[in-house]
Amino acid sequence: MSAWTSKPPQQLAAWRQLNAVATRQRQAALPALDAERVARFSQRLGPLWVVCARQRVDEESRRLLLALAEESGLETAIQDLFAGHHVNVTEDRPALHMALRTPARQDDGLAPTAQAEARQTRQRMMALAEAVRSGRWRGVGGKPMATVLHIGIGGSHLGPALAVEALGGDGPNIRFLANVDGAATSAALAGLDPATTLAVVVSKSFGTEETLANAATVRSWFLERTCDPAAVAKHFVAVTANTEAAAAFGIPPAQCLPLPEWVGGRFSLWSAVGLPLAIAIGQAGFDELLAGAGEVDAHFRATPLAGNLPVLLALLQVWNQNFLGCATHAVLPYDHRLRLLPDYLQQLEMESNGKSVRVDGEASAIDTVPVIWGGEGTNGQHAFHQWLHQGTRSANVDFITCARPSHGLAHHHDALLAHCFAQGQALWEGRSAESRHRNVPGGRASTTILLDELTPRALGALLALYEHKVFCASTIWQINAFDQWGVEVGKQLAAPIREALGGASDGVSDPLTNNLVGEVRRLRAAQRAKMPPHRGT
Repeated sequence: MSAWTSKPPQQLAAWRQLNAVATRQRQAALPALDAERVARFSQRLGPLWVVCARQRVDEESRRLLLALAEESGLETAIQDLFAGHHVNVTEDRPALHMALRTPARQDDGLAPTAQAEARQTRQRMMALAEAVRSGRWRGVGGKPMATVLHIGIGGSHLGPALAVEALGGDGPNIRFLANVDGAATSAALAGLDPATTLAVVVSKSFGTEETLANAATVRSWFLERTCDPAAVAKHFVAVTANTEAAAAFGIPPAQCLPLPEWVGGRFSLWSAVGLPLAIAIGQAGFDELLAGAGEVDAHFRATPLAGNLPVLLALLQVWNQNFLGCATHAVLPYDHRLRLLPDYLQQLEMESNGKSVRVDGEASAIDTVPVIWGGEGTNGQHAFHQWLHQGTRSANVDFITCARPSHGLAHHHDALLAHCFAQGQALWEGRSAESRHRNVPGGRASTTILLDELTPRALGALLALYEHKVFCASTIWQINAFDQWGVEVGKQLAAPIREALGGASDGVSDPLTNNLVGEVRRLRAAQRAKMPPHRGT
């Protein structure tokens, strides 16, 4: 345990001073939004223009937030992260996802062994992706692959799904299957030809229940239609650390791409988990994605706290959550291609920082990550924006949009941008009206992130910006951003319930769950009783 975790956050001098400042600021007038403030709270980072001028921060609170970062040991924590120290303390391992996107050099002090491992895997991944893209990868009957079906869940699914949706590409059709619900599985397979379908099974342990259930169903679907067990090897690829289990499934080691232990699922898009994206956009596009993320890595690693953009965004989240009472954070992408971004960030932030125990094992006495939610604009304006403007609770908002569109409908893009910019203005300024029903209070915080255009480089930079923001916030809250023990409990409880549903046991110990299981079994028995008897031929 590092020295910077020795004192709880609320006992730090800057934290106590921020409490007093926040009490005053909640009652004070909004900061004047003049050109000087806009310039002071705007910053370019590669293809991103980030404007935080509509945050309820003045010079005093900004100074104290930076003091909080210093007092929390954030500079040391950043150095530890890039030095490969075991910042994932509960699993006693480093978090080296940055090594997946660094240039091919050994002199930057960032885990050279991990970098070399990442480059070797990337070479194999790109060779596989190019074979599929070019049509050289042939399956049953010698046909090229027309569809790639990516089977994963959580971090093995959300990043690739977002990136493929955002960036498109000129490769084969890419489909995603995550939910164990049979309806999702049936929909993913609908209309596919097994002879031209390549399944990519992604599970670090090759033991993820939902992923293996879906993979087994897809394999059965394939075998029922081809009647050729030997052909499984031509139509399945795995991304896993457990090649033995993959081989038992029928995927040879040569078609298993490794996923290192030092890469967490929600930080894994840059690894072989990104195979469907590499197939969609090719090596040049994937390299550009890595380069965009690498730009942010370099900025985060070398920039002093006062100008470090991930640090500033994390401090604003802490300020809004812990001092101004914003218990939720809305992510509003004003670009249809980024409509999956709220889902992706929900997992990145809430699985990383949804913790109530500090790294020293003591219970946290402060709130950690806020609820992350959102939806694409302008659809949300006709749904939940009413709550944003006139609800009894405030949310901190991120507006994300692109200066240049990917289409030729300029009037549509102008309308989209106008609505995006107007929503931030309306949240901040509000509107006074004679009727209290029409009054909009204003004073509600937002940050706007403007991408030059939605390119692989810009997407890589955007996602890396949020990754590092998550780490900074976790450091200030003194929690471990890189484990997820809470998700294991429900998985363990599901096994005996599944047995009870199938009739392999009489029930489970929890009375309410046993009641639900009993009702399901009763309804199934009633359905079977109504079915006509089977008549043999």
